[in-house]
Amino acid sequence: MTDMGAFREAVTAWAAGGPGDLARELAARMPVRTVVLLEGPSDRAAVEALARSRGRDLEAEGVCVLAMNGAMSVGRFARVLGPDGLGLRLTGLCDEAERGYYSRALEQDGPEPRTALRHTPDRAGARDHAFFVCAADLEDELIRALGVSRVEELVREEGDLRALRTFQRQPAQHGRSPQRQLRRFLGTKKGRKIHYGRVLVEALAPGQVPAPLEDLLTAL
Repeated sequence: MTDMGAFREAVTAWAAGGPGDLARELAARMPVRTVVLLEGPSDRAAVEALARSRGRDLEAEGVCVLAMNGAMSVGRFARVLGPDGLGLRLTGLCDEAERGYYSRALEQDGPEPRTALRHTPDRAGARDHAFFVCAADLEDELIRALGVSRVEELVREEGDLRALRTFQRQPAQHGRSPQRQLRRFLGTKKGRKIHYGRVLVEALAPGQVPAPLEDLLTAL
């Protein structure tokens, strides 16, 4: 396991109520300066894929990309990583529906999470936190950026088109838009969202990157 992987595990254990000694020790000997807080592993796969496509090695830059496994955990991670913990800069993505959790967690440490429509982040406060808001979630942003036809083409290339068509014929999907069907389909099998987090990002043309994702990488 890399030092950054060990750091992620130590921080996650600390945020869950365990001791913080190992996380402090690793932070002291590593060049980690920023932690990207993301709701889940599919978001992490997408962020890391975009960074690779730009020729960036985030770990070498001192950036830890961390999946919290739930937006409601942001307060616990902010406590152990922010001013009252390791004193690191925090950034990341959040869904519009989860915006309140982030606002409450960070209200003492920096600006409220920004909407994707604003392209100049607030830089108030010593902590310099900036979170970027997806309209629904990152999968929805990626599907809208690529278009339904292109996403279905990628699904076919990955060997999942038959499964998608079977899913679309289910009664619960009748009346839903193709975009909503695709978004729901990505979450119907374990590991599928993670896989397509990478696949969809790698398929983006330079001008297609959704604003929240582009702004996040630019801020790192």
